[in-house]
Amino acid sequence: MSRADALLYRLMTWLSPAFPVGGFSYSHGLEYAVEAGLVNDAATARGWIEGIILDGAGRADATLFAAAWRAVQSGDGARLVDVAELAEALRGTIETALESRAQGHAFLDTVTRVWAEPRLAEFQRDCAARDLAPAYPVAVAAVAATAGIGLRAALVAYLQAFAALLVSAAVRLVPLGQTDGQRVTAALEPIVLGAARAAIVRPLDDIGSAAPMVDWTSMSHETQHTRLFRS
Repeated sequence: MSRADALLYRLMTWLSPAFPVGGFSYSHGLEYAVEAGLVNDAATARGWIEGIILDGAGRADATLFAAAWRAVQSGDGARLVDVAELAEALRGTIETALESRAQGHAFLDTVTRVWAEPRLAEFQRDCAARDLAPAYPVAVAAVAATAGIGLRAALVAYLQAFAALLVSAAVRLVPLGQTDGQRVTAALEPIVLGAARAAIVRPLDDIGSAAPMVDWTSMSHETQHTRLFRS
């Protein structure tokens, strides 16, 4: 088996729904969007998720991902922690902050227990010194760069996994049939690829998001009477 094959295996493992980060328990505000009637079929689910990827957390996360990956590649540990600190400040609601922090912590903790890597342990210590829980995109980027996985491949895989989790939530919540869910996933392919391309060339100073309805549904979810998801 070539090194490229081994790295592909690891990337697929780390971003698989079976990897223990608890991604299945988060809807990123989608649960309330369904209750409010904003998402009620395959077309509205696609539009909602597309907005998150292009203008919401997907845009911000992809920008952070690229910056964190480059910090590791250049051996700049201080820069990596600075990116983690910026990520900590960018979540608009309590629940999306929990979603990112909890998955980032679980991801990094599991990887370092299974694939021992001194540089990742150092990153964990540096974050602990600043009382930071690394955001999920920063944690995945740091691991991918440390392993030698290319930025483009890692970023496309990360965004695809994020979109797939949202589609899975929509399949359960709307509900959508499994075939409609796969149609939505297929339709999001150019969106994910375009978001990755844009993030690779976007300066960190241009980070930001513009998805106020997602923030509103996330905040409303905090007091939603009946809930299946944590966000």
